[in-house]
Amino acid sequence: MEALTRHLTLILGGARSGKSAYAEKLARESNTSVLYVATAEAGDAEMAARIAQHRAQRPAHWITLEAPRAIGQAIRSSGVQPPVVLIDCLTLLANNVIAPLPEPIAYEEAERALNTEIDAILTAYAAGEAAWIIVSNEVGLGLVPPYPLGRVYRDALGRANQRLAAVADEVFFMVAGLPLKFK
Repeated sequence: MEALTRHLTLILGGARSGKSAYAEKLARESNTSVLYVATAEAGDAEMAARIAQHRAQRPAHWITLEAPRAIGQAIRSSGVQPPVVLIDCLTLLANNVIAPLPEPIAYEEAERALNTEIDAILTAYAAGEAAWIIVSNEVGLGLVPPYPLGRVYRDALGRANQRLAAVADEVFFMVAGLPLKFK
């Protein structure tokens, strides 16, 4: 990661590609305090176990902010201004804002809901001097989902990833735990 000034790093990849581990490695290498923004919600026992495992892996001195929605506002309202902010992950944030929409979900409505989140994230980023690391799944490499909600979700998240990549200082794509730097 570059010097600890305003700097945005986007880390993309598929499921179990090593995105979170790489993001955490970059944050640890900063040797500073980290605000870890967790977007996951424990909807079942398996997800609760995953969340507990992630919590246990993080350094104890990191500050965790659990914010499944409105994370830009949550970061700004937290009053915490660490040198590094790590958001893990945009994929679950997209799920949290798109899945509750009434069906049938119109693409425009899903994109608007997710863009509201992205706008708030970018506003919070611009308001500070921290180095930010954002993790998200690259969802455009697989099959076209066979149901409307899946297609709407894939398209909205793909466009959100493009927005973030356009403004990011660095973009990495993870494959089998290996980072490939695109930008």
